[in-house]
Amino acid sequence: MTKGNEKGVLKLNLAENQKGSGRKSLARAVSLHLDGEPEQALRELSEAVAKDAGQAHLHSAIGHIQFELGRFAEAASSYARVVELDAKNPSSHFNLAVALGKLERWEDAAASFSRSLELDPGRSEARLALATCMLHLDRSDGALEVLDKQPAGNPQDPPALFSKAVALQMLGKLDEAAVIYLQILQAQPGAEDSLSNLIAINLERRDFLAVRKYAEKLLALRPDSAPALEALAASAFSSGEHEAAAKYCAALAKASPDRYQNWFNLGIAQQKLGRHKESVEAYKQAVKSAPEGAPERTQIYLNLGLALQEMNELAAARDVYDKALKMDSSSAAVLWNLALVLEQLGDRQGAEELYERMPADAAEVQDALFRLGYLRLEREDTAGAIEAFQSCLKKDPEWHEARLNLGIAYWRLKDAQSARQAFEAVLKAKPESVEAIRGLAALALEREDFAQAFDLHFQLISLGERNPEVFYNAGLLAQKKGKTEDAVRFYEEALAEKPVFPEALLNLGHAHKALGKEEEARACWRKALESKPELAESYFEAAMK
Repeated sequence: MTKGNEKGVLKLNLAENQKGSGRKSLARAVSLHLDGEPEQALRELSEAVAKDAGQAHLHSAIGHIQFELGRFAEAASSYARVVELDAKNPSSHFNLAVALGKLERWEDAAASFSRSLELDPGRSEARLALATCMLHLDRSDGALEVLDKQPAGNPQDPPALFSKAVALQMLGKLDEAAVIYLQILQAQPGAEDSLSNLIAINLERRDFLAVRKYAEKLLALRPDSAPALEALAASAFSSGEHEAAAKYCAALAKASPDRYQNWFNLGIAQQKLGRHKESVEAYKQAVKSAPEGAPERTQIYLNLGLALQEMNELAAARDVYDKALKMDSSSAAVLWNLALVLEQLGDRQGAEELYERMPADAAEVQDALFRLGYLRLEREDTAGAIEAFQSCLKKDPEWHEARLNLGIAYWRLKDAQSARQAFEAVLKAKPESVEAIRGLAALALEREDFAQAFDLHFQLISLGERNPEVFYNAGLLAQKKGKTEDAVRFYEEALAEKPVFPEALLNLGHAHKALGKEEEARACWRKALESKPELAESYFEAAMK
């Protein structure tokens, strides 16, 4: 938000009773100043002050030249001396306040403007400057109070109106502030500060149509206006117009290449467009431009890592995430993405360690616990997997995938009862869960409950499961139940899914033989033994029965 300035117009009041030598020195200083020799003018005045330090007009003239030369601290010292010598002169306090404002010493500047107003209550420029100081001190109420005491004269004075609008805006009274800015623009269509602040108000309101309207007006007045380009980029992002956002961000980056935010936003736009190579380049520029202490550096590295992941440059992404983690060791997003990259690179142990470090209050913690359980299950740490999946279910009791994997972990731990309870709980919530039915079928086979195992396998097939092992097991179970014709059908389905399946061929042969189809049986056995000669032993065992 643009807050205005403290009206840097100095008042040079010469005392009427100047002493002779001081008058001559001042005259020579004025002549030198007019000739464009400010340093010589200062030297002339300083020599005069050395002879007689009690003349306020000499210190005032010195302060005036110092201010013109941008030596605001020296000017403030000179004007402070003027105030000591001429405390009743409102211009002395006013000039001191202006110099202090240039030094951003707002508290001291406000005190001097206040003293100037006490001595000259009708001085509108001092009142406006005091209000501006109050705004810089975030004392919006105080600024409004000062402006409301403005003497009758020109209540529509644009600077006063602007300061009042800023105060209202800072107090969150956006509608009232907007009305005043529009009033100013009606009188002064080229008032850039009012346009900038209207943009800020509508950004806060998230009214991006209005943002675009005022930003385009500002851009027409000043084609390189950073606030206008930033606002148009924000508007484009909000409406998903990433091509336009990229255009505005590129213009900002070109105009201010040292401003890392411009490169960062350009990287986001390019990333949204799927231009990962370009986004990587933009993020790298953001890294170069961002100072070491910038709080956004971690986010820049995170986005750079994501773009590298999209390009499948996993080793480079890992290095970037490592740098981000050194800056913020508890960043959940960095921990999560680095762990995923390590998994892809085959460093399962490193990934586990990162998942374990995930902050308990992070949004990613649930997914991290799930991945942790999965990795532990893969390396046969069933107890650790159970612990992780139980933690998942504490956070979300309806997380069926976690409960399913918990059942698998219990099964591998040989805790059939707990495994069965987990699978049944999933099946109750999701009656068509193929994974839960498959788990219950495996448990039924283990305890030789062939009737239930057959029912569960048949249920899997009914749900469209085309797994050759499921068909094979269904065939075995049907054969055990004496349903030979069903067994033949299931074995043939298994072979349709997996043509080279010697065990299915062998048992299909036995089923054909049981149905009296000797020729078909021999054909199946020959194919089975050709694929897997060691099945000959199974053939003779079956033949003896």
